Amino acid sequence: MTVENNGPLPGSGANRVPLSRQRRGVLQYLRGQAAPVTAGALARVCALHVNTVREHLDALVDDGLAVRERSAPAGRGRPAWRYRARSPQESPAREYAGLAAVLAARIARTSADPRGDALAAGEEWGRVLTSGQEAAPDPREARERLLDLLGEIGFAPETDPEARRVRLPRCPFVETAREHPGVICGVHEGLARAALNSLGETPQNVELLPFATPDACLLHLGTAEMEGAGADVLGWAAPGAGGARHGAAGSEAPGLDVPGLEAPGPEAPGSDVPGSHAPEREGTEPGEIR
Repeated sequence: MTVENNGPLPGSGANRVPLSRQRRGVLQYLRGQAAPVTAGALARVCALHVNTVREHLDALVDDGLAVRERSAPAGRGRPAWRYRARSPQESPAREYAGLAAVLAARIARTSADPRGDALAAGEEWGRVLTSGQEAAPDPREARERLLDLLGEIGFAPETDPEARRVRLPRCPFVETAREHPGVICGVHEGLARAALNSLGETPQNVELLPFATPDACLLHLGTAEMEGAGADVLGWAAPGAGGARHGAAGSEAPGLDVPGLEAPGPEAPGSDVPGSHAPEREGTEPGEIR
């Protein structure tokens, strides 16, 4: 396989338990802010009680996904805590990049079937990460849980409403994937396949298209019934401004078009999804949402 695009940005992550839907939403809002924000400011945007938001933020800090820091002193009283999402470069997952590079090179050099061995390794990884989890009876819920898992590993998935067509703008081992795409991308596809089968009661198909657009890989998920309905992984557009955090305008593959999805574009003021920044009003502190 030849890599012609730059592909995803470096990703981050760790072997954590997948976030709940509400906690994932809080993290998405936090990632959309240009500067650290208080729990109260974030609570107003998330439409949640401040104590609930603070609980989620503390858990995100414990998981290494967010950072808590004091505001600069201003007047009397203790400065408020402010929170920001941790950048991928700060993640301890980067420590494993060197090991991944060594293992990928060895598989590529010594294996009679590098892709087959990579898929098998990824499938084993997926089974380990989902071991002991109860299978979801609804295929869509299983797909959403897989996306939670991929997000925790560091892929920052962006998807359509049905969680079938997924854009992966980040990759925890993208540098090694550019050098050995058949191995690293095979591991990731095997991971997705085994994890999705473990997380759901209904068998679903998984197809990973590495470096399919200039700034992302594409992942296609669906049941056999969905495939029979005419789903085409090469005929879909990346999620629109509501779902894109890292895609550059104009970087999508030409001619991609799926109802309900738009190509990544400029940041949408007031959008409530990752990648958006709430509009600042007059008198608002930098980075604070009102």
